[in-house]
Amino acid sequence: MGRIFEVRKSTMFARWDKMAKAFTRIGKEIAIAVKVGGPDPDNNPALRRCYLNAKAANMPKDRVEAAIKRAMGKDKEDYEEVVYEGYAPHGVAVMVETATNNPTRTVANVRMHFTKGHGALGTSGSVAFTFTRMGEFKIKGAGKNVDDLELDLIDYGLEEIGEDSEGNIIIRTAFNEFGNMSKALEEKGIEVISAELTRIPTTTVELNEEEANEVLKMVDHLEQDDDVQKVYHNLK
Repeated sequence: MGRIFEVRKSTMFARWDKMAKAFTRIGKEIAIAVKVGGPDPDNNPALRRCYLNAKAANMPKDRVEAAIKRAMGKDKEDYEEVVYEGYAPHGVAVMVETATNNPTRTVANVRMHFTKGHGALGTSGSVAFTFTRMGEFKIKGAGKNVDDLELDLIDYGLEEIGEDSEGNIIIRTAFNEFGNMSKALEEKGIEVISAELTRIPTTTVELNEEEANEVLKMVDHLEQDDDVQKVYHNLK
């Protein structure tokens, strides 16, 4: 607890810095959130999370509102969340979260990326045990003391806290404590830059540069797929 760690999103989500991909991903998250909890962010925590992440990605407000309207319309896309598991080359575990309106197409594409990348798509549960699902919040670090914040949030499900390379504070909670922490940060007036559910590897695999590049090439191809939302791996 209290350790400083680097949130290596560049290796986990290599293409997320591309605005078009980020907007598409958030749009699908909005569609799923509205389908499950309705269009009112005050009564829909998942939709509030979408608003936060849209702001962090510099997604214009009118595009967010348009995505909500589409999700409520007669011609809305009916997305479902499907998670795929498998191995990249050299035994690296990979989990792929997708949002799709055509699972047959999606599983074929995901399988193709694994095969072309010299990996193997596995069955449900084949690598999930390698990851712990957690809630992750990013807040501005300026003017905040990590140790004081740790004591202040320990009763709300805090499991890890530290700083990223940009000086932001990263807070991690158990998956089932995500709502408690979100509410606590809101009540304490702490502005959240982004909030998401993530998967943290419990063990990692260390490879040489050539082998690591082979793994990351496969991950990169997966991340470029239109149906893929997030890709997680346990490459160190």
